[in-house]
Amino acid sequence: MAVLSNKLLLVGNADATHIGANLLHAAQTLGLQIQFLDIKDAFAGNKWIAKLNWWFRGHRPPCLKRFSSEVVRSCQEFKPNRLLTVGMAPVEAEALQEIGKLGVLRLNYLTDDPWNPVHKAAWFLKALPLYDSVFSVRQSILEGLRSIGCKRVYYLPFAYAPELHYPEPPSTEEEKNRFGSDVTFVGGGDRDRIPYTAALIKNGFRVALYGGYWERFPETKPYARGHADPWMLRKAIGGSKVALCLVRRANRDGNSMRTFEIPAMGTCMLTEDTEEHREIFGEEGKAVVYFRSISEMIEKLKWLLSNENERQRLANAAHELIVNNQHTYKDRLLTMLNSK
Repeated sequence: MAVLSNKLLLVGNADATHIGANLLHAAQTLGLQIQFLDIKDAFAGNKWIAKLNWWFRGHRPPCLKRFSSEVVRSCQEFKPNRLLTVGMAPVEAEALQEIGKLGVLRLNYLTDDPWNPVHKAAWFLKALPLYDSVFSVRQSILEGLRSIGCKRVYYLPFAYAPELHYPEPPSTEEEKNRFGSDVTFVGGGDRDRIPYTAALIKNGFRVALYGGYWERFPETKPYARGHADPWMLRKAIGGSKVALCLVRRANRDGNSMRTFEIPAMGTCMLTEDTEEHREIFGEEGKAVVYFRSISEMIEKLKWLLSNENERQRLANAAHELIVNNQHTYKDRLLTMLNSK
């Protein structure tokens, strides 16, 4: 696919495990002229002021106005063809209006549900309709986006980064002991995920949990392995017989980052049954195994653990499906840049 825009201003999180960093790498591989603004700058400063703004000023970043001005100034000086912001980017409506007057096409890759009470923000909902195109990773909010005045709304799911997400199972005895498990889950310890992970533990499976907040719950604390950097993620997924894929209910998700990352890393995936997952992986047993309840999850995990050949077949099928069908962040970036 040809690139219609060769000068891009990208606004996102530069940390290695974040989508902003993945898109930055994709832009660099495409040879684009790119300028990157890190959204963490909008949250800089006194931590108590930041907390005050978050809890009592509608989830407002403390440096929202200053950061928005910096985005406008970068558009004026760098003169990009496209502005692409990731997630609930700290750019005010007034700034987007000024950027539109400069003739810059304004794009947002909406990786969050802006109506999720955990981070719902009036300033962001006001800004969303000012984007020329909004690309949502979830189909469940498309009508909501249209109802608030977003001009062009598209479904564009998560993806994987080939430079980070590839098979690298444990290779030494120390690594095998450290990362070996029956089932691994990578993601935040949301309260509505606890019944699923607690059931796995109660049924005697060797469970490994990576991500934040698992240590807050007595059921899961002993199984919390902390945050995983890209190397650790590859080892943890590769060292597990099965990787669990749960969506985030508070975000009304139909797919997640792990939907694409797990198959890319080559491990059998036990997958929450959603319409989007079935669109991606096809019918039951073609590339993944689905579940709709805790009891079904337990039953199918037991079956997978007792069928090594089937686990490998599923892992291979899902890997081929994802890596051969334009599911990288480079592919997602090209789709957005070529939008009209």
